[in-house]
Amino acid sequence: MAARYLLDTNTASYVIKGNVPGIRERLQKCAPSEVAISVISEAELRSGVLRLSSANRLALVVEEFLRFIEIRPWDSAAARHYAQLRASVEQEGRPIGNLDLMIAAHSLALGTVLVSSDRVFRRVKDLRIEDWVRV
Repeated sequence: MAARYLLDTNTASYVIKGNVPGIRERLQKCAPSEVAISVISEAELRSGVLRLSSANRLALVVEEFLRFIEIRPWDSAAARHYAQLRASVEQEGRPIGNLDLMIAAHSLALGTVLVSSDRVFRRVKDLRIEDWVRV
């Protein structure tokens, strides 16, 4: 079964830290095959751990999360969506950070619902979003 939901990096971080109970509760209602993250989020999570000098426990929890969750690779379809989105937001004069734009493009390419509480994603046309923080 293809993933139905793509967690953005902030949502994945909330799951890892366990500081937003509603997200874990909502996640437990999903089959493991329904939820994934982008390889872009994997990179952000790994770099976040490396920025913290004394994050041994966090590093272990992040690795455990990455073993549990499906990580979807970036591909040519995602790149095409990214190019269209970037051109569009630049023409509007309202740019979105490149990594957020890449995650949005990846979700569009996969046909998933992006799970995020980040309002910037609302500006992406045709992107389906669910906010599990406010469940």
